[in-house]
This record gives sequence, structure tokens and C-alpha cells, in this order.
Amino acid sequence: MEGWLQKIDYVRDRKRTFVCFLILVYLTALVYTDKDFYSLLGVSKEANSREIRQAFKKLALKLHPDKNPSNPNAHEEFLKINRAYEVLKDEDLRKKYDKYGEKGLEDNQERGQYESWNYYRYDFGIYDDDPEIITLDRREFDAAVNSGELWFINFYSPGCSHCHDLAPTWREFAKEMDGLFRIGAVNCGDDRMLCRMKGIKSYPSLYIFKSEMNPVKYFGERTKDHLVNFAMQYVRSTVTELWAGNFVNAIETAFASGVGWLISFCSTTGDCLSSQTRLKLAGMLEGLVNIGWMDCGTQGNLCKSLDITSSTTAYFPPGATLTNKEKGGVLFLKSLDAKEIYMEIMHHLPDFEILSADSLKDRLAHHRWLLFFQFGKNENSNVHDFKKLKFLLKKEHIQVGRFDCLSEPVTCRKFYVHQPSVAVFKGKGTEDYEIHHGKKILYHILAFAKESVDSHVVTLGPQNFPDKEKEPWLVDFFTPWCPPCRALLPELRKASKQLNGQLKFGTLDCTIHEGLCNMYNIQAYPTTVVFNQSSIHEYEGHHSAEEILEFIEDLRNPSVISLTPETFNELVKKRKRDEIWMVDFYSPWCRPCQMLMPEWKRMARLLNGLISVGSVDCQKYYSFCSQEQVKKFPDIRLYPLKSNTAHQYYTYNEWDRDAYSLRTWALAYLPQVSIELTPQTFNDKVLEGKDHWVVDFYAPWCGPCRNFAPEFELLARTIKGKVKAGKVDCQAHAYTCQNAGIRAYPTVKFYPYQGNKKNILGKQIDIRDAKSIADLLDEKLKALQSKTQREKSKSKVRNKYLI
Repeated sequence: MEGWLQKIDYVRDRKRTFVCFLILVYLTALVYTDKDFYSLLGVSKEANSREIRQAFKKLALKLHPDKNPSNPNAHEEFLKINRAYEVLKDEDLRKKYDKYGEKGLEDNQERGQYESWNYYRYDFGIYDDDPEIITLDRREFDAAVNSGELWFINFYSPGCSHCHDLAPTWREFAKEMDGLFRIGAVNCGDDRMLCRMKGIKSYPSLYIFKSEMNPVKYFGERTKDHLVNFAMQYVRSTVTELWAGNFVNAIETAFASGVGWLISFCSTTGDCLSSQTRLKLAGMLEGLVNIGWMDCGTQGNLCKSLDITSSTTAYFPPGATLTNKEKGGVLFLKSLDAKEIYMEIMHHLPDFEILSADSLKDRLAHHRWLLFFQFGKNENSNVHDFKKLKFLLKKEHIQVGRFDCLSEPVTCRKFYVHQPSVAVFKGKGTEDYEIHHGKKILYHILAFAKESVDSHVVTLGPQNFPDKEKEPWLVDFFTPWCPPCRALLPELRKASKQLNGQLKFGTLDCTIHEGLCNMYNIQAYPTTVVFNQSSIHEYEGHHSAEEILEFIEDLRNPSVISLTPETFNELVKKRKRDEIWMVDFYSPWCRPCQMLMPEWKRMARLLNGLISVGSVDCQKYYSFCSQEQVKKFPDIRLYPLKSNTAHQYYTYNEWDRDAYSLRTWALAYLPQVSIELTPQTFNDKVLEGKDHWVVDFYAPWCGPCRNFAPEFELLARTIKGKVKAGKVDCQAHAYTCQNAGIRAYPTVKFYPYQGNKKNILGKQIDIRDAKSIADLLDEKLKALQSKTQREKSKSKVRNKYLI
């Protein structure tokens, strides 16, 4: 990829930008004396989504105008905390706010609306105070359900009465299944996109998820017992009945592989574990301990040889002496509760292998490892759960171990480890590793290990930071306390897999490597930069792998042409008669310009081949921009097709500056390709003609119709030569639309020619995206072609038979 980035003096420009930034911050401070959003809610910058919701709810119940009718400022005060919550709960808005302050939110103005006090008291954050229930958002959902653990998830809406009715039962169920299932909740009021993606159409919707298994919806009664019985069907672990014929072999086989046995002995006296408790334990201890039971009524001699005289539960660790319970290390358990037994067994299971500095290099060179760096005794409350990792990562061939930094501090400093940490080493030595910066809980570590080990993201420091490297690098400057930074890391891993061999990926922790971050003038987190020798470009897009890949592709094959005064005159002013141009006049120090740039590039890719897109740097070409009467930044202009009456240009003055809004506005200036149909031409050309037609039935007063019109024109261009595109004005031709069965606007219908007159009702298409409609029409045309060929073949056979 050498040479595919343009040469710029990046460090100089960033210093100039930083000076402007300081001036702006100073001026802003003179005007805005209010607390920042974090202080308003009383949370730290490290606060996660749940902590932000909890803090906002507490303030909402106290400061809501409904509870403060005598306070004339209650409405304005509540709007402030509501605005803070709306921004900090949204990852993209939070990143803009962290980077630019409230100035960065000018394109996302608040609506000045909020809910009643009762909503915040009874409907808001239903499960935020329940430790057994994990509220999932879009960013962590897929990683959680693909971790390998069983999940039972409640998709709910805060305003749904049935959801509130279920809540007490769901809490009891979560406590009952704790340790066996992960019990989750998704607030579809806050996370509509996730719920749409998962096909949620009613509330509450309850689904079981596990990796390599299709989600299963629950349709039964919403009682705790019914939920437990349903969930237990998906515990695939086995409980073995032991007897004289299989006992010795089963025990010896397990011991040989380092696995012990938990056995429930059932006698005529005392209490033995119920079948459901045994199955729960089998699921909770899967891969770690085998679960069995023995009926001492039929196996009296065997129980007697084991000194079992009444019902009991015993754990036999590998190597235990079966005939002498006093000296063989057998653990007898008094509890009948699955969670209590689980905790006691996990406490007695051996810890991970501890690696030494001497063995580290050799072990990491040949195997993939998940390594816990500890500073003395591990105090993490989830340490028992972590013992499941060895089994859960078996398919990925990842070994699990630990390293004591108090004993080997030099080695830990080499890996930039200064506190208890978890890291994945990818089997290529000590240099190829990545440190985990998420939550120290089982499913987060599992997701990290599975993602990281096959990705190509490495942890950087001064020793391996790319400096004059021939290969290009993408470097993410971040801090572990920053939630948007943590959300970006899984997306970088996904992108690295797509670009392996073309671009290297690394992350730099600015809390540890402050000097390096200062050298590159990093002022906000995350800041993601592509280095290619002397050429450096900063990524300003959203936190998704798809958009990172778009950014890289745009660097390799730019979609926006950087215009000089000379090229603007040559390409734009002297454009061909059939050419349209869109130009963004901007200045590098302008924050709205900076935020527009990734959307502008995305729009350019969407318009590729239809409209040419350029940009002019008005800081660099100040005199030229003054000559063109550019008086604001950004100034977005469209230069239409040349004609005697054409405007010189049109200015974009709409509020939304996202790629799709800009694209829709631009497409409206393309010449119409579709054909306006009258009742006569609709009958003659569409219904009785020998062409395939797609028709847009619309009304001039209909807003969605006007929004769809540019999309339909793009469709008409895409399918030109294969399918004709027509439009019918249903206000002018109501009778035609009525006969065609049109009940809403816009309605799109396909009229394929199949050798005879077409049905006036056609085939309705419910998609509103030009590319998707074009793909659908291609499929239908292929199906028609195959059908025609089959009918021709049958006809030939029939004619041959007749002859």
C-alpha cells in the first residue's frame, strides 16, 4: 500500500489546530459557566451506561418539574440534566462532547421534551438495580451472546404494562438461574436499532441465545416455574447414574484426564439432591467436574465400601482415594442449594498454571495464551468464574495461565503492565499481544479472547511504535477509562481481519505513554490515526468496522477531489453540459467542517458515477474563497447541469448533514429518467406493452413521496435497459390508482411481461432503497427467464412427441 496516502505536514497542522482550539476553549469558558455534563449528573468520565442511567434517574425523581411546582426554574434546570443524559447515553454524541464540548453538538440540538415524573419513577431503567440481570446495549450484545455461555434475554419497552407485570418474576427467575444462565435485558425504548435488528415486534419478547445455536423464543406462561422448566431444556450437560458396573471405569477415566466427580448419594435416610439441582450443577460445572448420582438402595454394597451410610453429596477430586474418606481428599457437602455447592467446588478447583519469566518466551512462542497478570493474591470477586475459561476456550486452542508481577516486575514493565491485567498472546512470541480493557467479568473476557486471538491488533509502546515503517499502520490513541474508546476496540479487531496484510493495527494507552501521545498532540480520546511513512490521516467517523474500512478505502481511492483554484475553474466552472458537481468549502479549524468530512466522503461514495464531489480548503486558498463569496464554513454548493437558465449554484441549507440527507438533496437535481404516465400511457405501455415496468404511485402533497422521488430516479438509472421506470400522480389520476389497488403513498409495483396482458394489480415492492429494489428486480427477472426456458423446453418435448 506504499504511496497510497497523500503527503501532508500533519504535525504542523495539528499544532495550528491546537492553538485555535485553546482560543476557542477560552472564549467558550467566558460564555458557558455551567457545569459540564458529567458534573451535572454527578458521574465520572469513566461511567458506564448503567451508572449514567442510575444517576439520571436519581436526579430526575428529585428535580422533575412535577415535583417542584413552586420553582419557576424547574423546567430549565430539568432540561439541563435531561440534555446531559441524552448526550452521555449515546456513544457517538458522547465522543463529540468529549472532544469538542457543547460546540460539537450543534448539529444535534435538544427537542426540549421529557417524560412525566411517573415515567421516571416506574418505567425508567426497570432492571438497573438488579445485579443478577445484565442490561445489554447494541455495542456489547453480540459479544455477550457469542461468548459461549447460555443467555436468556428479556426484550422490553418501558411503557409496556406486560413488561412491568413480568419484572418481579424475571428478577426471581434471575436469582434462581444465577450461575447457570446469564440473564439479560434489552431496553427497546433506548436501543430501538438493536431490537429491530433482532426482529423484536412485541413486548416483552423472551429469547434464549447461545453461540452456534439459533435464538429460541419463549411462548409459555410467564411464571418462574414455567420459565425454569423451559430454560432447563437447553442445559445440554449430562448427569450420570453410577452403579457397580460403571463406577470404577467412569471414575478412573475422568481422573486420568484431570477431572473430578461430584456425586449425590441417595439413601433412605437424609436428603439427596433433586434431579433438577443435579442438572443445574452439571451445567454450571460443565467441563470442570463430572456430575453423577447413586441409588444406595440398589447399590448398597458399593455405598458401604465408600463408607456412605446416609444421603450425602461428595466431591472426589482427581486422584482421591475412594475407599478412605479420611485420607483421600474427598469433600463432603452439606448444602442442597446448587449455587452454594457450585461456589464451594469452584473454591477447591486448582488455579491456573503460573508461568515464570524463564519459561515465558518459549511458552508464548508456540501456543496461544490468555494470561492474567497478578500483583500477589488475586482479589477479584469473579475469580471462581474465571476457572471456566480453560474449558470455554478449548475450541479456540487458547491456554489459560497467570503471571505474578510482584515476583517478576521487570517482565511486567516490559509489557507495560502496571496493575492487574488480562492479555491475549497470539502464539507468535512476546511481541504479538493485546491487553484487555473491558470489564473483568467472565463473558467480557471470553469475548475479548475469542476476538483478539484471531485479530491483528497489538498493544503498542515506545519500543514497537511505528516510526518510519515501510508498512502503513492504523494506531488508536486511547485511555482505558473512556467508554467510547473501549467500544471502538472490538470494531478495530473486526477491521484488522479484513485488512490483514495491507494495514497493521495497534493501540496506544495514553495513560501509560503520555509522552508519545503528547508528541502527536492527542487532545481527545479515542483518536485514531493512519501512519504511512510521512503521511498521516486522522479518522473522524463512527465507531464501526464498516466505517473504518470505508475510511481506509477512501484513503486508497479518494472519493472526494481536493480542488485548487485552477482545478476548480477547469473541472467545475468549465464542466461538461451533462456534469453536476457538489463542492464543500471548508476550513480545517472549523469543528462543524471536521464533523462533516466523514459524512461528505461517505456521500461521495454513494453518488459515485452520478455526481462529482470536491472540496476546497479555504484556509489554504483564502483569496479564492473570498472571490467565490464564501462567507461561512462549511459552505456546501451544488453546481447543476449547464443550461441557459440554470443557476450558477444551489446552497445546502438543511439542518441534517449526514451522508444520506446530503445524497437525497443532491439526487433531486439529476434530470428525470422515469416516465410520467397518464391513464392512457399506463394502460398502453405498462399493462399491454411488451416491456417490464416498475411504477411509483405517488401524490404531490405526500412528504414520504417527495423523499422517495430521488431514490426512484436513482433506481430508474440503475435498471435502465432492463426494466422501464414510470410514475403515476394519484392526485391527478385517482381512478387509475384506485383500480391498481393503491391504498398508501408512495407505493411501488412491478409489472413483468410474461407474454400476455399484465395484471393491473402488479406485484407490490415494500422496499424504499434503490439498490435493494434493483437487486430484487434482478432476482425476479432471473426467475422469469428460468421459467421461460423451462416452458420452452417442455414445449419442444411436447412438439417432438406430437410429431
